[in-house]
Amino acid sequence: MLRRLTGTLLATAALLGPLQACAATPARPAASAPAPAAPAVLAIGVRVADWQLGHMDNFDYIPASQFRRDAEARRNWIQAAFYIGLAAFADTSKDPRYADAILAHGQAEGWGFDHRPRHADSDATGAVWIWSAARTRDPAKLAPTRARFDAVLADPSTVDLGFEAKPPEGGDPYCQARWCWSDAIFMAPPAWAALSQATRDPRYLAHADSEFWATTDLLYDKADHLYFRDSRFIAKRSDAGAKIFWGRGNGWAFAGIARILQDLPSDHPSRPRYEALFREMAARIVALQGEQGYWPVSLLEPQKTPETSGTGFFVYGLAWGVNHGLLPAARYRPAIDKGWAALVAAVEPDGKLGWVQRVGAAPDQVGPDDTQLYGVGAFLLAASEVSRLPAAAQR
Repeated sequence: MLRRLTGTLLATAALLGPLQACAATPARPAASAPAPAAPAVLAIGVRVADWQLGHMDNFDYIPASQFRRDAEARRNWIQAAFYIGLAAFADTSKDPRYADAILAHGQAEGWGFDHRPRHADSDATGAVWIWSAARTRDPAKLAPTRARFDAVLADPSTVDLGFEAKPPEGGDPYCQARWCWSDAIFMAPPAWAALSQATRDPRYLAHADSEFWATTDLLYDKADHLYFRDSRFIAKRSDAGAKIFWGRGNGWAFAGIARILQDLPSDHPSRPRYEALFREMAARIVALQGEQGYWPVSLLEPQKTPETSGTGFFVYGLAWGVNHGLLPAARYRPAIDKGWAALVAAVEPDGKLGWVQRVGAAPDQVGPDDTQLYGVGAFLLAASEVSRLPAAAQR
C-alpha cells in the first residue's frame, strides 16, 4: 500500500509544486478548487505523517519559547491530538506502520496518563488507548482509562465553570476539573463516549453527555453559532469591537462534536440535539472561510495569514458530516475542497506542515515555519475523511 501511495505522490508532485510554494507566503486566492482524488489525498497524508513520525525524538524544530516541553510530553494533549489523527489515518490508509507506531507508543507509556486526574487535556490520550484496545482486541489496555474515569464517576466535580478563579499559589483554574473551555470538547467527551461504546457501560456516556451540555450552555453563542474559548471571552471584544471567536478553539469544538457523534448510539435521546448543533455550526463555519481557503485565527475578523490547525479541524468536520449524511455535499463540498487545497499548500516538500498557530488560548500570530503535532493530527483527520468523499459528489 505504501509503495502505491508513494508512487502516486511522486506522480503528482509536479502538480502540487505550485501549491507547496505557497507555504512561505499566503496562498493565492481561489474562487474554487478541484475535487481531490483519494490516492493523492492519501499520498499527501503519508508524507505529512512520515515527517512527523520521523521527528518524535527531537523537537528542536519547535522554538523553546513555543511550548517545546509540552510537545515532548508523551501523555499530554499535544501528542494525543497527533495520535488521534494518526489512528484515523491508519484505519483509512491500511498502512500497518501507523498502527504499529501507535501501539508502540502506548506500550511504552503503559497505557497511562499524566499527573492530572481530572483534566480534559489528560483525558485526550484515552481515546488513543481505546482505539489500541479495539485494534488488538485486548481489553486489558483499557484498565488505566477505566480506573481514571471511574474515579471521576465516583466523585464528580460540581465546581463552577467560570475560568477566572485560580489557586492563590498559581496553577490551573479550578474549573478545569470539568470541561470549561472549548478545546476540552475535543479532548474529553469523545474518549468518554468511545469508552462507553467499547465497554457497553452507559455511565461513561451519561457523564459525557451531561458535562458536554453544561459546557455548551455556557460557551456556545446562540446568535453567532460559535463557541467562546472560555468564560473570559464572553464579554470581551476585539479592538474593532467584534466578538472574539478563536478559529482553532471552534475547530476543536466542531471536530469534537463529530467524534462524539461517531460513537453516539443512533437511538440516544440527545442525538438529535447534537446533530442540530453540528449542522448549525457547519452553516456558520462555511460562511466564514477566507478567500484563500483557510479560516481566520479570529473568525469574525479579516484573515491576515494562513492557519492550518483550525482549518484542518473544520475540513475534517465538514467532510465527516458529508460522509455520514448530516451535511449535503452540494452545499458543503466546495468549502471542503477549497479548504483541503489550502492545507496541501501549507505542506513543504519534505512533508512538514507549516502555518500552525502555536499553543495558546486565543487568536495569535502564525508564521510559515510554525508547526505542532496537533496541527498534524488535524491534517490527518481531514485527509482520512476527504479521501472517503465520493469522487463525483454534487458541486
